[in-house]
Amino acid sequence: MSGKIPREFIDELLARTDIVELIDARVPLTKGGRDFKACCPFHNEKTPSFTVSQTKQFYHCFGCSANGSAIGFLMEFEHLSFREAIEELAQSAGLEIPDTGPARAEDTLTPALLDALADANRFFKEQLRHHEMSAEAVRYLKERGLSGEIAAGFELGLAPPGWDSLSQTAQGDNKILDLMAKAGLVARKDNGQFYDRFRSRVIFPIHDYKGRVVAFGGRILGDGEPKYLNSPETPVFQKRSELYNLHRARSNIAQQGHSIVVEGYMDVVALAQHGIEHAVAALGTATTSRHLERLFRLAPSIIFCFDGDRAGRTAAWRALETALPELGGGRQISFLFLPDGDDPDSLVRREGGPAFVALAAKATSLPDFLFQKLSTETDMGRIDGRARLVELAKPLLAKIPEGPLRELMHQRLREETGVQSTEQLHKPKGRPPVARRQASTQRLSPMATAISLLLQQPALAAKYTLPENLDGNADEPGLSLLIRLHRIANEEANLTTGALLERFRDTEESATLEKLAGKDHLLEEEDFSPFFSETLVTLQEQALGKTIDKLLARAEQEEFDQSSKERLDALLLERQSLRRQREEAGK
Repeated sequence: MSGKIPREFIDELLARTDIVELIDARVPLTKGGRDFKACCPFHNEKTPSFTVSQTKQFYHCFGCSANGSAIGFLMEFEHLSFREAIEELAQSAGLEIPDTGPARAEDTLTPALLDALADANRFFKEQLRHHEMSAEAVRYLKERGLSGEIAAGFELGLAPPGWDSLSQTAQGDNKILDLMAKAGLVARKDNGQFYDRFRSRVIFPIHDYKGRVVAFGGRILGDGEPKYLNSPETPVFQKRSELYNLHRARSNIAQQGHSIVVEGYMDVVALAQHGIEHAVAALGTATTSRHLERLFRLAPSIIFCFDGDRAGRTAAWRALETALPELGGGRQISFLFLPDGDDPDSLVRREGGPAFVALAAKATSLPDFLFQKLSTETDMGRIDGRARLVELAKPLLAKIPEGPLRELMHQRLREETGVQSTEQLHKPKGRPPVARRQASTQRLSPMATAISLLLQQPALAAKYTLPENLDGNADEPGLSLLIRLHRIANEEANLTTGALLERFRDTEESATLEKLAGKDHLLEEEDFSPFFSETLVTLQEQALGKTIDKLLARAEQEEFDQSSKERLDALLLERQSLRRQREEAGK
């Protein structure tokens, strides 16, 4: 596959994709009138405001204004690139993406980086088998209790000593070296020469959700700093999105009903060695909301595992603060604090897998951890100490989505402090979310209304032609866009809202069109046609008025000839006729 994906293929792909089926497999939908509904997967809410239209093949959230086609949903929900979303839909539809010849540089960068990383992965694995340092690396892995089977399953490798072991595989080709640098494999010295980022390290390849190598982690053999080293961020690797081992753990997480989040890749591998294969690790960054989104899609419960020391509890508190806004819909988070001096790797090697599982089952729930932590920051034996607890808890509880958990957390706060008004105190300032929906019903200009109606019902283009006199007002904002939309929708029958919007992806008009496509006109399906017709009459009348004003302004500057007078009279009569039509239609 190369080059730009043909528009015709995207149209066919969307025609074969049912957006309701696609979204329902990820976010359970319920029928609500003509459309399907759910609580929005892109923001926390108690009352469903996320709608999916089968006829329009378009989703829209009235709460956060998220909207788009099946392609846009996959890009947002699965964090895919445009091409990756196309690939996934094509695979589901049984279609092969056509080869369109030479690709643009930006189209080929991601696959080229992935190829470079795959080549590096093969190189590192080969070094673990044959390099003279391999005996030391194998000895280290065995001392950590890892079997050859586990090492092979996680594709562990070896970065040899020396500054250019991997760089030499490019054989001096600067294009390959530049690509390796973009992939985070090598770095450039001040003199322009390249050197390997990973040296004298056991290598842990990091995969994306599809199982493709996107980065590496390395553990130093012997003395040296840093002890652990991760690839830098690249176009194919963002630490805030990726989790180590997620591609292998997905099915196990779903089967177990929860995921275990640890701090390092050696912890993940050691747990897998002892039969615990639903563990993942963040990669050199604190847990992010995107990490949580990915894990909660697989199972409703997450157990964070941290060292029991001060640093571990500080990291746990950061994870708690990140997690609070994600706790709607029955989701649960717990914290497992290990004995001092232990990490999951050392504990599971000493105590075994069943002992670790038993400890995890007794992990501290997020509510308990929150109140335990806050209680250590105040004197509960004092009245003002209990008041302080309310003030400390108030902004934290406000982050929890409305629902049973937040109500129960406030109930516990009242029980512990004796303050009976904690829920009223937590109310966040600013406009409520409903204000966004109210804003979506504000009146549009006639031009924006016409565009919005045409987007939501592209078949209107075949039923109504645009008024001819609109062309004389080419400077009218939105006119060229309306004309283009009308032409596209008129030329191609059965075009849906989602498919029409895809024609404008990555254009300046894209964001505006998405908003207009989600506009609620408070109309029944059968009312769109007469409303569109009336809007076109209004546009025609406005265009006539502007043309008449221009002629009258000219008449003040120069004497009219007979043809100009006749034209002005004709325009005035036409405007009068349009006004009568509107008056009769309104009776």
